[in-house]
Amino acid sequence: MSRSSPHSSQLRSVISQDVLVHQPLPPAPQSPSSPSWASLGGPPPWGLSCLLALQHIVVLASLLCVSHLLLLRSLPPGGLSYSPAQLLASSLFSSGVSTVLQTWMGTRLPLVQAPSFEFLIPALVLTSQKLPVTIQTAGNCEHKARVASLMLHLCVGPGCHDLELRNTSLREVSGAVVVSGLLQSTLGILGGPGRLFLHCGPLVLAPGLVVAGLSAHREVALFCSVHWILALLLIVLMVVCSQHLGSCQLPLFPWRPASTSPTRGHIPVFRILSVLIPVACAWVISALLGLSTIPLELSAPIKAPWFWLPHPGEWDWPLLTPRALTAGISMALAASTSSLACYALCGRLLHLPSPPPHACNRGLSLEGLGSMLAGLLGSPMGTASSFPNIGTVSLTQVGSRRVVHLMGLLCMGLGLSPRLAQLLTTIPLPVLGGVLGVTQAVVLSTGFSSFYLADIDSGRNVFIVGFSIFMALLLPRWLREAPVLLITGWSPLDVLLCSLLTEPIFLAGLLGFLLENTIPGTRLERGLSQGPPPLFAAQEAWMPQMSRQKAVQEYEPCPPIKDLCSCIPQPFHCLCPVSEDLVDEEGERSEPEEMADLLPDFEDSGTARGGLGSQ
Repeated sequence: MSRSSPHSSQLRSVISQDVLVHQPLPPAPQSPSSPSWASLGGPPPWGLSCLLALQHIVVLASLLCVSHLLLLRSLPPGGLSYSPAQLLASSLFSSGVSTVLQTWMGTRLPLVQAPSFEFLIPALVLTSQKLPVTIQTAGNCEHKARVASLMLHLCVGPGCHDLELRNTSLREVSGAVVVSGLLQSTLGILGGPGRLFLHCGPLVLAPGLVVAGLSAHREVALFCSVHWILALLLIVLMVVCSQHLGSCQLPLFPWRPASTSPTRGHIPVFRILSVLIPVACAWVISALLGLSTIPLELSAPIKAPWFWLPHPGEWDWPLLTPRALTAGISMALAASTSSLACYALCGRLLHLPSPPPHACNRGLSLEGLGSMLAGLLGSPMGTASSFPNIGTVSLTQVGSRRVVHLMGLLCMGLGLSPRLAQLLTTIPLPVLGGVLGVTQAVVLSTGFSSFYLADIDSGRNVFIVGFSIFMALLLPRWLREAPVLLITGWSPLDVLLCSLLTEPIFLAGLLGFLLENTIPGTRLERGLSQGPPPLFAAQEAWMPQMSRQKAVQEYEPCPPIKDLCSCIPQPFHCLCPVSEDLVDEEGERSEPEEMADLLPDFEDSGTARGGLGSQ
């Protein structure tokens, strides 16, 4: 397979102080589609940063509405003792806190933390297992698109206890979220995910990205089916703004003379705001046509307060049961798999080296802390790195810590006002579905583009890729349509097995990891480099040595936190960067000549080998 260098229009991100700033790749000339403000060497202006943060909130709203709407629909009929807007507000608040912590102390990548489908599927299984149910096949189920795990018919008789059972189900889901956060933080502190990530090559992470992009197609179709014309309009506008008008330059400050800022005067506004502009247009059109209706499940007769301070035990404490424990375990495993893939994807989009183990460990530890906070606040959804927001970074080609910090602070502000948080539910469902569909499609295409890093013509690799993707999509479909449920006789074990076997990204990651590390293959065939095999090593190889060292330093925690590394106990040193001497020793033990054929930008193999050996 051809191993050509990345397209000239791609941008490499260099982190400066507190932000990620796009700069052109050194070997490639500046293309017309590259943003003119990329050469500033600093963050986007504050006004533009606020717009970009608002754009990420719109993408986050699609995940919030999908997860909460599907979960509330799976509960028994009846109302809640509090407004659904308060559920949204608690999720927004915990997502904001987790996002700020992630960019400050975690991986330090511009990663948005949001509710994900890895929490939704076990939650649906947990609520379904708790209720009296009658089995229905997929062909006879009237609401088959509403439940992503099992096709069950909810009991509506007097035995369901309506309001009490509805609140109890949410409390049990919140307990599962707390368990998942505690387990995820423990795994990160102990350093397990970082060690496993060293053995995850392109053939492990790329199938997971493909499955992650495909796994949301049912939810996207459900939301878009409310009004296909409006959804199609939104998708067309996003494609036109991001692709056809991507190189259209407009003045950043039209009221200023061009002579005062010749290098900063124009930016590709349509590409940078390729989500916010289409959503605003579709939102206005839907309002004019009277299509902006709040879903019944997200509207409530109880008026949401203008201001409240989220705190644990606001409504009731999370309910810890054996079923919640097993559901939390499945949430933690699936969310950890998803987040590791997000770290790799974000680093690759920004043309940074793969995240080191200490960054992965800190990232997962803080994600677990965010999930524990969400569960204690009564939210039925934990927090994990958001694939749709990563797709937005790829679509707009803008990644900035300042933007993500602002987005986290705005989410915290919205979380303090349920009445303002409820405004997100006024965005039409077809618009949210279209946003989710386009961003997931970008994640899917990025997963496919990652296969070029390995020898995809190899029969071994073809089998691993095809088997991992197909089985990860087949098993959840089989469980949904099976005429007989998976019953072991112990309800907690049923919840665990049904949750894990209906998590597509967990299945893809597990199968890819087992096959990649058990089937013999050369490093060249697997797309791996020296020492402990890093992810996407071929992409790292052509980076200049100084740029590579500087980029690796960007994963290190901020100075106040880094200074504490010398004080923490030895078992927790997996959260801190390794010493330079250790890295040099690993480089001396490496065998870089095996990767000489994967260096597209170095004609002299001796130069390439020397650069790798000194890493």
